[in-house]
Amino acid sequence: MTDLPEGMTTGERIRVLRERRGLSRAVLAGLVGRSPDWLKKIETGTRDLTSITHLVRLANALRVPDVAMLTGGDLSIPARDVGKFSHGAVPDIRAAMHSVSFVGPVALGAVGPDVLRGRVDGAWRLWHTSAHQRTEVGTQLPALIRDAHGCIKAHHGKERRAAHAATADLYRLVQRLLAHISEPELYWLALDRGRSHSEEADDPVALALAAWSTAIGQRAGGFTDEAVLTDEAGMALLRDRLEGGSAEVLGVYGALQLQAAISTGLDGRSGDAERYLAEADRTAQRLPAGYTHMASAFDASNVAIHGVGVGVGLLTPSEALRRSESIDLERIGSLERRSRLLLDIASGHQQKRETAAAVQYLGQAYRVSPEGVRYVPTARSLAVQLARSATGPLRREAVELAEAIGVAA
Repeated sequence: MTDLPEGMTTGERIRVLRERRGLSRAVLAGLVGRSPDWLKKIETGTRDLTSITHLVRLANALRVPDVAMLTGGDLSIPARDVGKFSHGAVPDIRAAMHSVSFVGPVALGAVGPDVLRGRVDGAWRLWHTSAHQRTEVGTQLPALIRDAHGCIKAHHGKERRAAHAATADLYRLVQRLLAHISEPELYWLALDRGRSHSEEADDPVALALAAWSTAIGQRAGGFTDEAVLTDEAGMALLRDRLEGGSAEVLGVYGALQLQAAISTGLDGRSGDAERYLAEADRTAQRLPAGYTHMASAFDASNVAIHGVGVGVGLLTPSEALRRSESIDLERIGSLERRSRLLLDIASGHQQKRETAAAVQYLGQAYRVSPEGVRYVPTARSLAVQLARSATGPLRREAVELAEAIGVAA
């Protein structure tokens, strides 16, 4: 597999590797969630392949260890997942999620919808302000899940719809926490419950938030086209409410635009990505001063953060790093988002083969939020890559960072 001639295009390399594996074009395309026609255009050079997501998926499907074998060495990313880290909070969350549907309201206990809403909002605030968000929020979720279902079963009419809305937001937090640390079935159960309770809430904002969280799951599963369609469906629910609408309406609308920007960026659609970013920026300018949407952390700074992520996804690291220069880290209230920005900056430097800067920024991301790095597969892969590529005095720092993150160098 390493004897491919120099000078071959990415598409030609993919075709040769596919044929050596004995895979038809339809089979390989299916393994990465695309059509045979899409793969044919990649192999024949009529379409550029600029999506990191699809490069990694193709490398895994073709059983090569690094996407450099597909690109000819222009881009090096370990293809094999370095493994999911589980978390001690998962078993109790799983037990609560699996049991609440079959217990009556008396056994569950009953809190009022206003109390439930306050506790859910408090858990979201803790998620954004804690450096150890999965540990601290994870201890609260099992009781919150039980109380949320008890609240729904004990109330009727308007109060019950309010309880459904709060429970939907709760399950969006559960979904966020379970990402990368649980079995896919549990993650998708949380996502689906968030969507179901949003429907029961009979509120367009709640349903638009369900579209936002569903699109995140679709993109994580590799279905970027479907994710964008879901984002657009969520936006359509809110467009008639934008004029004179509340800050929450604008915040959810902007969050959907940012998710669409990330998805199109990962799919290599730079024009669409930039369009969604520009629309999100215009939405952010309409927000009241100092407002940040609770769950999505949408505000003006979040638009800039996603602009960096889009640049990394489009494999345009110079543009991503240029955008990062105007961002004031201290103005980012969410430690999770601050850590993720630093991780994207580290990835941008690694794409430019600037190893020292990549190690520096990955270390900063880890110090801001150890759990915001340790449980993210791309961060662990980057840590392994840096530990292997660093030389001289920098190597020790890179190895120690990888060990702190929890991966073998």
